[in-house]
Amino acid sequence: MAGQDIGHPGDSAYLTPKQIVAELDKYIIGQNKAKKMVAIALRNRWRRRMVPEELRREIMPNNIIMIGPTGVGKTEIARRLAGLAEAPFIKVEASKFTEVGYVGRDVESIIRDLADLAVNMVKGKRFGEVQEKAVELANERILDFLLPSPPQTLQLEGAPDGAKLAERRANTRRKLAEQLAVGHLEERTIEVDVPVERHPMIEVFSPQGMEEMGVNIQELFGTAFGGQRKKRKMTIADARTILEQEEGRKLVDMDSVVREALSTAEQSGIVFIDEIDKIAGGANRAETIDVSREGVQRDILPIVEGSNVMTKYGMIKTDHILFIAAGAFYSSKPSDLIPELQGRFPIRVQLDSLTEDDFYRILTEPKNALLKQYQALLAADGIGLDFTDTAVREIASSAAAVNMSMENIGARRLHTVMSTLLENILFEDPAVNGKRRVRITKEMVKKELRDIISDEDLSRYIL
Repeated sequence: MAGQDIGHPGDSAYLTPKQIVAELDKYIIGQNKAKKMVAIALRNRWRRRMVPEELRREIMPNNIIMIGPTGVGKTEIARRLAGLAEAPFIKVEASKFTEVGYVGRDVESIIRDLADLAVNMVKGKRFGEVQEKAVELANERILDFLLPSPPQTLQLEGAPDGAKLAERRANTRRKLAEQLAVGHLEERTIEVDVPVERHPMIEVFSPQGMEEMGVNIQELFGTAFGGQRKKRKMTIADARTILEQEEGRKLVDMDSVVREALSTAEQSGIVFIDEIDKIAGGANRAETIDVSREGVQRDILPIVEGSNVMTKYGMIKTDHILFIAAGAFYSSKPSDLIPELQGRFPIRVQLDSLTEDDFYRILTEPKNALLKQYQALLAADGIGLDFTDTAVREIASSAAAVNMSMENIGARRLHTVMSTLLENILFEDPAVNGKRRVRITKEMVKKELRDIISDEDLSRYIL
């Protein structure tokens, strides 16, 4: 029924906005307004699929532009959102693109890359569905290598000793299958036909829009070589991986994969355009540079508005792809973008600068918190790492102080502070004869960071 929530707990495709925010809260501290808006945008994609088809075509995504300093979570929000949506997601930097007619990447390559990603996602899902059958077929081929078929003359009905040979062979094959199943034959060597690896001798820089000519250069070269194969000796363990992949490809209908992938990219794709402020105009920028940046904006515009882009898999319509843009806008502002492009990002979210309290929470609360990461790294060497609460607060205070005295790079400053603080511990040899524990206190943090933070020149160099 339209509008009915058919999802269930744990199914990320049907999470409500509050559930989406709760998932984002596990990894991202603060920025509640931004998380709320992206959660609504993601839920609206599911809502759109529930409405009648004639109206569904008219519902366009509300593209979002996130405004805030570097290191406050803009990219992380978009990345985690895509993970929750289980949708094709691609991150690009606006400054890497050039206006049509100039050497460099054209904006349509964004959609072509999205199509590649969607095909790989769907292909991986389909391979997972046939994995069990592919393993079974691969084992049969391994048994064929271990026990080749007898000469054709002995297989003929009524041939002397043919029945006895067939029975003996069946018994032998059954015993080999049993040993194969329990892993007793993994190190045995067999000779397998494998595709010839072709290493490109040159890199071809194709002109923009090469896909529009219906030409796939790699496929052309692949056909020219005729899919050559060669015999290689390898262990059964290594051969199984190759054979499972080959059998999986035989079981998967690639035409169906491409159709589903194109539809998924069109209806669920997410494009994150970072550094969009770098292509905006501004009072301090040279006129000639602004002209070029405006050209890139005008090239991006039709993609965001909705257009057809030719990929090597077929045409993709960009009308319902969700675009999320982000920028610090230090020397420019969103209104410096051309009006047409501004209109295609109707939702604007201002992200807050991170405070000392935010740093403390970032160090301790997320599932992938920085303290947990360093504890896991040193645990590999048998070193246990503990932090007192006052030590963590001192680390947060130091990072905030450096951000205030120098360029504010947000939470990224925590990485430089932590690596400097733990440098000597990370350099030590692994623990011998059991585990060793190291306790980080507030005094240790002050001692390790005091000289660096007080010396502004040294701080700029190290932190």
